[in-house]
Amino acid sequence: MKQQLAAWACLVQAVAGLSAYDYNHPGAQVRFWLNGDDVDDGFVTQMPFLTGTGFATLSITDCFKDDDSEESRYDIAILGAPHDTTTTGRPGARFGPPAIRLGSNQKTYGLSLYTGRDALKDWATIVDCGDAKMTWLDNRVALKTLEQAHKKISGRPARSSNKSSVPRIITLGGDHTTTLAALRATEKHWGPVSVIHFDSHVDTWDPKQLGGGISEYAALNHGTFLHFAHEEKLILNSSIHAGIRAQLIDESDVRHDKDCGFHIITARDIDFIGVRGVIDRLRQSVKNTRVYISVDIDVLDPAFAPATGTPEAGGWSSRELLTILAGLDGLEIIGGDVVEVAPPYDNNAATTALAAAEVAFSILELMVSTPVKV
Repeated sequence: MKQQLAAWACLVQAVAGLSAYDYNHPGAQVRFWLNGDDVDDGFVTQMPFLTGTGFATLSITDCFKDDDSEESRYDIAILGAPHDTTTTGRPGARFGPPAIRLGSNQKTYGLSLYTGRDALKDWATIVDCGDAKMTWLDNRVALKTLEQAHKKISGRPARSSNKSSVPRIITLGGDHTTTLAALRATEKHWGPVSVIHFDSHVDTWDPKQLGGGISEYAALNHGTFLHFAHEEKLILNSSIHAGIRAQLIDESDVRHDKDCGFHIITARDIDFIGVRGVIDRLRQSVKNTRVYISVDIDVLDPAFAPATGTPEAGGWSSRELLTILAGLDGLEIIGGDVVEVAPPYDNNAATTALAAAEVAFSILELMVSTPVKV
């Protein structure tokens, strides 16, 4: 037993070492060389990688260099957001992006049995930009860095100008606060959007209820970011939650959620209206608007996604979620994310990472299926 514990301790130390060490510049700690100049002058660089293999085995592309040539352009970009210091539950989502990429390895062959489409070989040029260089020491600086990364990646013209004008981004998280940075960046191009928010929690809590009583700094977290998105007029009142089941603090949370412009589909609604009913409600809510899809992996039952910070029993199956996502085909998806994947709590089969990779690829398929121009 002691030998097993010692072996596990060595493994944990090794993983921690790999995550913090920059192999391109020996001696530097990756997420601790961020400084004020990196944030204030808008200079964004890529997080160093150990393997060089991106999402669905795409090669890692440097999307942050100042190169506006035709060859450097793309239509859809994958971006990692290694951040978990605004979570109220278990940490570990900072390791989510590489786990999701690893889970996506089977997507080397992208032809879908359901659609007959290969999203990786269709009209869109798709790249993986690696991870934003987010510090773990200051939440506000980390989110500002991520916002700048989004702006940099989406700041050049799209490759396929006949179908797309602005590159669209799929973010791999990372705790759910990272969605706020994405919405701030997308608003610059697309204006306010409808959010389809798959989650077990509403995430519209008034900071007075969650975090704000501690400090102004703690007010922004993964349970309040949609409150801030509403306050900043980034989202429309046609937004909708799906899969909600976690307990609320009190009745004022429901009223505040409505004030933030959200409708609710609970996890148990699927038992009464079925998958088709869920799809119809989602489409009805966001019709005639542009849409951002945000998927907290804890929308799934812990049987299908145990590796997350705040798991809630009674969730949807991975098949149900993937079928619902497929039912959104034809909507104008201008961005999306898969967040709250915390690999330290996953099992040996990497069940959560596999599910998250499949969800991210589903969002990618929706984007490829329906091009969007400003």
